Amino acid sequence: MNNLNIGDKTFDLKHKTILMGILNVTPDSFYDGGKYFSPDKAIKHALVMEKQGADIIDIGGESTRPGAKKISAKEEINRIVPTIEELVKKINIPISVDTYKSKVAKKTIDAGASMINDISALRGDKSLVKIVSEYEIPICLMHMKGNPGNMQNNPFYKDLIKEIFLFLKERTEFAVLNNIKKEKIIIDPGIGFGKRTGRGIEDNCEILRNLDKLKLLKFPIMVGASRKTFIGNVCGDDKSPIIKERLEGSLTAACIAVMNGANIIRAHDVKETRSCLNLIDCVIR
Repeated sequence: MNNLNIGDKTFDLKHKTILMGILNVTPDSFYDGGKYFSPDKAIKHALVMEKQGADIIDIGGESTRPGAKKISAKEEINRIVPTIEELVKKINIPISVDTYKSKVAKKTIDAGASMINDISALRGDKSLVKIVSEYEIPICLMHMKGNPGNMQNNPFYKDLIKEIFLFLKERTEFAVLNNIKKEKIIIDPGIGFGKRTGRGIEDNCEILRNLDKLKLLKFPIMVGASRKTFIGNVCGDDKSPIIKERLEGSLTAACIAVMNGANIIRAHDVKETRSCLNLIDCVIR
């Protein structure tokens, strides 16, 4: 697939890596929880990310950090919709919503969102597949072991890459059988979601190293490694760098991902990531 249509934008995947800027309108996300909780601050930050080079803004209203507690669809809608309703009047790039709930998806699409980013890969809410197919919008299907509340409780794999591949194969086939068009599907290996890190096992690094194997599924690949725990574990010496000190590792992970086949990078640090992607695109695309 050479082109990806999101909202009124057509992205040329052959010549450019798409950069998705993360906008958490939550009080408890692992990196910037509470910082953009109010609609005014969220909108301001989204517009800054657009100027810095973001191609898409991904808005999340429920934290998916390890151990995070679920919130109701009503609360998630109340967090996200006011921001989208105002942001669509001011921004010129598509808005994605990070949710697995059908009610949230419908309300946010009606408010102006153009894409759904589903960490559950259509397993968290059986009605979501119908909403996505009816609205004919893109959806990202992600691999996750368990759920945010328990995903880091001793995850285990016999063959990490094969298991992720087969999971995404089954989920994309499910989506197509339920009337979601192939050209509307994006896949994500789920860096940090139910993956082992520390103690000499680094599943996330193995995923980055073998990302090209997922290209056999013939869908655009999204990778979100920004500021995650494994970066601290790998880049630290005697002490794992705190979240605010993981920029260099995040940029390195993004670069490796693109070199190995990623089409979309989801990141907190838009300005710095855009610079890296511009150079990599010039080299490989």
